Amino acid sequence: MSKALISGLVFLFSAALYAQTQDTIKPRTITQYNLSGDFSGEITIPFDTVFSLFHRYRHADRYSPVNATLGNYGLPFYQISFFDRIEDPDKYLVRYYYPLVYQPENYIFMNTQKPFTELVWTYGGAREKAEQTFRIRHSQNVNRFLNFGLDYKIIYSLGQYSYQRSNDKDFTFFTSYRGEKYKMYMAWGLNHLRAGENGGISNPDQLKEYETRDVSVSLGRLNSAKSYLRNWNMMLVNKYTPGKIRPDVTDTTGLKKRSFRLSGTFSHILLIDNNRRTYSDDSPGTGFYDSIYISNALTFDSLSARSIKNTIRFDFVTDTTRKVRLGGGVGLRNEMFRYGQIIPTHIDTMAADTASWRKTGTVLVGRLYNNIGDKFNWSASGELFFSGYRAGDFILDGVINKVFDLRKGRALLTLRGSMTNRTPSIWFTHWGSNNFEWQNSFNRIFRMNLGAGVSFPARNLEMKFNYAIIDNYTDFDTLALPSQHTGGLSVASLHIRKDLRAWKFHLASDVLIQKSSNAEILDLPLVTVKSAGYFEHLFRFPRTNGALNTQLGADVTYHTLYNSYSYIPATGIFHRQDKIKTGNYPFINVFLNIKLKRTRIFIMVDHVNSGLMGYEYYMVPFYPQNVRMFRYGIAWTFYD
Repeated sequence: MSKALISGLVFLFSAALYAQTQDTIKPRTITQYNLSGDFSGEITIPFDTVFSLFHRYRHADRYSPVNATLGNYGLPFYQISFFDRIEDPDKYLVRYYYPLVYQPENYIFMNTQKPFTELVWTYGGAREKAEQTFRIRHSQNVNRFLNFGLDYKIIYSLGQYSYQRSNDKDFTFFTSYRGEKYKMYMAWGLNHLRAGENGGISNPDQLKEYETRDVSVSLGRLNSAKSYLRNWNMMLVNKYTPGKIRPDVTDTTGLKKRSFRLSGTFSHILLIDNNRRTYSDDSPGTGFYDSIYISNALTFDSLSARSIKNTIRFDFVTDTTRKVRLGGGVGLRNEMFRYGQIIPTHIDTMAADTASWRKTGTVLVGRLYNNIGDKFNWSASGELFFSGYRAGDFILDGVINKVFDLRKGRALLTLRGSMTNRTPSIWFTHWGSNNFEWQNSFNRIFRMNLGAGVSFPARNLEMKFNYAIIDNYTDFDTLALPSQHTGGLSVASLHIRKDLRAWKFHLASDVLIQKSSNAEILDLPLVTVKSAGYFEHLFRFPRTNGALNTQLGADVTYHTLYNSYSYIPATGIFHRQDKIKTGNYPFINVFLNIKLKRTRIFIMVDHVNSGLMGYEYYMVPFYPQNVRMFRYGIAWTFYD
């Protein structure tokens, strides 16, 4: 371990020094953005070369601060925050991997004056149990209109516990053309997610006595159980704005402004999403599952889902040079779905059949927004499913933003509201496999959300309050079968993010408070905290005009006791359980972050309190978190 540590440090610092010598002080203009939820506009994303708390390298934690995992990174997980969970029925198969995979709504496009490349690599643990992550991003412009790039990342972890290997490979290619009249955005993504399934440990008392690899698991060598999810998707957006572009006019400040009075844009949006999930078990008769419907000798479950969505829409906006700007859009979307699955025949116990379903639908989409100056705006959008198997479903969403100029800077107040009425995913109603089978008829899920948020960058403060009322809440019960709660259910949450500073000491915290009206149906930890306390210092070297920024501190993740979900490998779902409470255990990391110009480095001891504060370090029952592990990582960024 000491040799690995010394070698790693030498490698990291050598790379950092090399990057420093290659650095240039010339300014580079780099922007990145993704498309709005209806793919009608661009949303600028702050450029992510953040040094602060670089040791938080996991993409899942950027989507939601705290996640309930199976211990090994790259395996399925769910968000502790209820309002961060994926509710879209079309995302059913990827919802427990969603922050890790490339999807049309989270594709990131770039525009850069010089070629941009970023490499990020992390490593942790002993060789036989190591976890590695790698990511490379590259983007460059052919000219001021045309850009292309790629993004490739790998999570490869052998796992501290037996038969728990993860191997996730995700790739996307993207390109965009942003002309005056014609705009095009295209992205193609491929996501391969492989997971070893050990069913959790079979005897928690062994954690006190044995090394992690010696702890017995429920699905062992005989089972060699694995799950595999393959997803590929494509997004193609074409936009054309007809009419003549009027000459620029110059105002009294010398700024040029367009003289459009009203402009309209025609768009075509194509989305293709293809999924296939398999689960295999070489010895299904070992007793882990209560039922066997197809074969006692071998399990090979398979299902597939494919969707093609075509949207044609027209969007308009009034004169963008005026203080009051009104815009909107309307369109039609055609949806085609194909689902397939292996199902038991119930005629021959050694045979299976295949079933497939084809669904179609037509959706009316619309949006209306109003900007009054640069301090107030509102928008409303909606979707109405008026034909097909989801006829009667609807989605309404609205947001109001107000900016306040205070003594310490600007603050943003956001009010949100939404109302949805959705048909549950087809996988809640149809399922067939070697160990599970169901046929259900569920009502639509009605949900109303209300929320408010405050962002005050000058005070390093963000606050969000959310409240939801849900009828026909649908999930999986204590038997791991689909269940629909026909009564009402309400959920409230308050999320506070604050960075307290005193001289060079920082305390950056996320505090989440949640409460459900029915803990038997939906249990949530009352309090969840993720907090980093650290000392930050900038070392300056006058002779070389260099600078080295450092952060040294500890990171703590904690939530109160609650009945967390259990995990079923065969179906890949998390379901309710009422036997084991998890929580009331702090996960503590000690870290050192270093930044040398464009090079960022972290060194961390993960779960440093392992074995010192008990052995109840679960976030999901029977899936303990990793024990103490040394990690390090480095990121290089090149702008030329």
